[in-house]
Amino acid sequence: MIKQLLLVLRRSCLCSLLPTASLLCLVFFFGSAFIATDNKDNKCMPNGSEALPAGIVAKTSNLEMRPLWGIPKQIKEKSLLAIAVGIKQKENINKMVKKFPTRDFVIMLFHYDGFVDEWNDLEWSERAIHVSAINQTKWWFAKRFLHPDIVAEYSYIFLWDEDLGVENFHPGRYISIVKDEGLEISQPALDPAKSEVHHQITARGRRSKVHRRIYKSSGGNKCDKYSTDPPCTGFVEMMAPVFSRAAWRCSWYMVQNDLIHAWGLDMQLGFCAQGDRTQNIGVVDSEYIVHQALPTLGALDEVKSNFDHAAQTKDTSNLGASVVRVVPTYDNRMNVRRQSFIEQEIFRTRWRKAVEEDQCWNYPTQQPSNQTGSIRKR
Repeated sequence: MIKQLLLVLRRSCLCSLLPTASLLCLVFFFGSAFIATDNKDNKCMPNGSEALPAGIVAKTSNLEMRPLWGIPKQIKEKSLLAIAVGIKQKENINKMVKKFPTRDFVIMLFHYDGFVDEWNDLEWSERAIHVSAINQTKWWFAKRFLHPDIVAEYSYIFLWDEDLGVENFHPGRYISIVKDEGLEISQPALDPAKSEVHHQITARGRRSKVHRRIYKSSGGNKCDKYSTDPPCTGFVEMMAPVFSRAAWRCSWYMVQNDLIHAWGLDMQLGFCAQGDRTQNIGVVDSEYIVHQALPTLGALDEVKSNFDHAAQTKDTSNLGASVVRVVPTYDNRMNVRRQSFIEQEIFRTRWRKAVEEDQCWNYPTQQPSNQTGSIRKR
């Protein structure tokens, strides 16, 4: 009898606890869901903006100039042409920029020699964005002024050198071809008769509109239809690359802040091709350019001395005679080239180290397996 009574009491206590436990479980479930949702929303917010309501956070910007008053014109879809320039190439830059209509392109000039006002006589100059920093490279400027969130509105990023001939190039047709071919990273082909060609894959093919690989049976680096490594396939040079919006977002992160010459980057751009680099990277043959290969970096002192007005002073030992101060010139272009090789080795070392240390990174299956030496596959 006593045992039966105890059993009844236990059951009644258990039954009375069940509603309370169920209620606690429901509270915990919905509370956890709320917290998880809140954390998820916070993760979507840019770092530092968590204290703001989501609707007021402006994640991106652009390079469009805005009027001081009135209603601005509606901005249509555009691309960006960014060029590192020196005053000695002013005439050639003028020819290049005139090929890119401002209705379709934003023009941005990176002045590495300090001469900015000297460009004001060009009719398009006041509509261009001018950034000046002495003795800096195209990639130094790009890392600091072309952040993906700043250029997010532009369909394609043309990041070009100043020594390109564009007589046979039409940017509108080029973009149309790139879109049709699905190229995320590309470049116009080089006219082999007039250009300095460093890699055969960049030379123009006369029988094709676009090519993605080369075939070479001689020399140290043979290329055939089975090749998956650059520069046999999936390769563009760094003098005239064109990036899609998505490809540039990836590539920008690979540009090292302290390695301003970006040597070695071309061999790894395939990781930013948004898929199979043997298909998504290509050279456009029907729209081609000339690469003059002018060694301008490092010749700044020579440029400045040529453009400085000769200062004249009175010679007290010879009444009224004028003396012209001659500014000595220095050519540091060999030092620039040496530094480029040094940075290339630093970049390669960093890449190998990053691959070895990142336990979360998986080598893309469509990429070549021998590109960086020891590669971990999982």
